[in-house]
Amino acid sequence: MNAHHSPLHTQGASPSEAWPILAGGRIGAIDLFRALTVLLMITVNSWHGVQGLPAWMGHMPADVDAMSFVDGVFPAFLFIVGMSIPFALQQRLRAGTEAFWPLQAHVLQRSLGLLLLGVFMVNAEGGYEQARMGLPIALWALLSYVGVFLIWGSLSGGPAFARGWRLAGVSLLLLLAGLYRSADGSMGLSPQWWGILGLIGWAYLIGCLAYQLCRGNLTGLLIGLVLCTAYTVLHRLPALQAQTALSLIFSQAGHLAHGLLVLAGTTTALLLFDGRLALSRSRRLGLALLLASVLALAAVVLRPAFKISKIYATPSWALFSAAGCVLIFAVLWALRVGERPAAEGAAPGLLDTVAAHPLLAYLLPFVFGWLGAWSPWGLPLWLRSGMPGVLFGPAYALLIAALVRLLVARGLRLRI
Repeated sequence: MNAHHSPLHTQGASPSEAWPILAGGRIGAIDLFRALTVLLMITVNSWHGVQGLPAWMGHMPADVDAMSFVDGVFPAFLFIVGMSIPFALQQRLRAGTEAFWPLQAHVLQRSLGLLLLGVFMVNAEGGYEQARMGLPIALWALLSYVGVFLIWGSLSGGPAFARGWRLAGVSLLLLLAGLYRSADGSMGLSPQWWGILGLIGWAYLIGCLAYQLCRGNLTGLLIGLVLCTAYTVLHRLPALQAQTALSLIFSQAGHLAHGLLVLAGTTTALLLFDGRLALSRSRRLGLALLLASVLALAAVVLRPAFKISKIYATPSWALFSAAGCVLIFAVLWALRVGERPAAEGAAPGLLDTVAAHPLLAYLLPFVFGWLGAWSPWGLPLWLRSGMPGVLFGPAYALLIAALVRLLVARGLRLRI
């Protein structure tokens, strides 16, 4: 992130066309929100398969008109992706990359990286025929992480590996894609549902495109929110689904619902941090709370026709989730969480490190999971049921956070 407080204008543009002006340095509330969301994602993932969990500690079934707090974790990450977009793009703008297509090329590169990683991960979860692949699926998955690390990782704490290593990573992923065999007898990978990271990649692309098209204008972002909501609603209208051409046009409702969450985060970031807005702190907070209220009201209005469902990415689920995220972040911001500067020379805390390296923190449990699946050892039964299984989740997340801090301190990086 690390955006700097600097006005950004296109050459010859009028002040009204300026991009948002955001303060430099890391934002404590954003870092805390991101770190807690990643740790929650690790926790709820570790609860998957634990016996005896109450319903509110797991995902609600697709056809049940309800959502648990677990169903709100993924939306929270999409929301924080959206909050980061203005800060991240401001860095590119300050570096002199203000034209639309160079900026979009950078965004596309990041989106494609997330899509690629998501596709490899989701194909390892199911739909494969291991007997025809020539190697165990656990080894296949672990090698895919090696390939990803060679392309986007670093052991020096700085730039990615040299070109030769990156080409080796690309070659390894191509080899693994060629070895993959689907259960239906076909060869090669398929998008399936894109995986969590793939869905984030699509939503990030939608959010960045909307932000660039309206040049960070709040009105434009609010229009984007309305359009995303309208798209998800139109997708589910029976009259539209009966028309083949229109149903194809409106076939990406899930991605637009996720894009809605990203745009809600971007809008909140500008309401609270854009230096162009001559607003008091209390006025900014009031506008954020108003945004949360409008999103929640829209969800209530749409819910009778479009039930709450994370699996189906319904508009009511997306809007309720967005409203909750705006409200939670507004409270953190109002309480000035994380605004006190760290002592000079102090080592980053666990949450600080996770906030700065969310992808590494998210992927490590999957690596350990595949290592466990490939080995004769596994978690004892008592850690996979009841209260011990529940407590193991947050404890495991904290262990991952400690490992991330250790690896980062030794120069390991992974950034797409």
